[in-house]
Amino acid sequence: MGIETSCDETAASVVDDLNILSNVVSSQTIHKKYGGIVPEFASREQIRALIPIVESALAEADSSLENIDGIAVTCGPGLAGSLLMGLNFAKGISLASNKSYIAVNHLEGHLFANRLSDPDLNPPFVFLLVSGGHTQLIHVKDWGDYAILGATLDDAVGEAFDKVAKMLGLGYPGGPEIDRLAQRGDSSFQYFPRALDGKGYDFSFSGIKTSVLYYLKKQKDGFIEKHIEDISASFQKAVVEILTKKTIHAVKFLNLDQIVVGGGVSANSGLREELTSKSEADSIKTIFPPISLTTDNGAMIAAVGAYYLEKGLSSSLTMNVYPNLGIQDATD
Repeated sequence: MGIETSCDETAASVVDDLNILSNVVSSQTIHKKYGGIVPEFASREQIRALIPIVESALAEADSSLENIDGIAVTCGPGLAGSLLMGLNFAKGISLASNKSYIAVNHLEGHLFANRLSDPDLNPPFVFLLVSGGHTQLIHVKDWGDYAILGATLDDAVGEAFDKVAKMLGLGYPGGPEIDRLAQRGDSSFQYFPRALDGKGYDFSFSGIKTSVLYYLKKQKDGFIEKHIEDISASFQKAVVEILTKKTIHAVKFLNLDQIVVGGGVSANSGLREELTSKSEADSIKTIFPPISLTTDNGAMIAAVGAYYLEKGLSSSLTMNVYPNLGIQDATD
């Protein structure tokens, strides 16, 4: 069983090997009116949702705690309060049921989401992690053996989408809203600068975000509303181009032939289309998880936990949460 409470989703899943028997996710809506995550509210909502979500996951899988081999739970990265709710809950279940539990790296979970959807997936490959809080290029040498090639120097790509969406007067989260509008817009309407200096694999999205801000400030009343689809498409095109070029460059440099993508922004239609098209032109295979496994969910956490539990690993009841945990700090 996997439990995920790293931010504003409460999720639980039952996985048998790599078969998803249940995957229940409750997304918090309380943050929408604030235009972003309020950590204290997030942890309180986790408390309210955990028991019914876990019970629903077990019922949907037609299972019970007695039939569970082990419990996997996110220990980082994420919001400390939210992480504590899930980790302590899992410790309690572990103690009460005498089942092993293992603390899981949330970022590794996004990687393993692809293993759930493609059981034949095998390293080595380059993993593009694109989420609300992380943007990284990772050389996956083997399961559990990771090297960071590059990361964002400022905003993660998901944060950039959220902030630009707020400038445009859209709701939160902003990524799905911009993607929806961009599909009906002209991506050549306005050119926004790309941070592509050709050196290394780090990302930067602060420049494009500022460029959008200054561009919008110069416009007359009614302009944004009239051209919001075109502006969204132009911004999304710039972001997608940055992600695509950096990723393909990394794969070629390492002489690999596979790209794997994960995280909430991997659901973006522009990224899926552009990265797939450009990689195929270079005979590189690109793998995206199904949309249901792009956002935070318990199935991806269960998959990581099952992998390490099979190796005979488990976690101590003294385990703490690690809000800034990196994927290179995955269980070994």
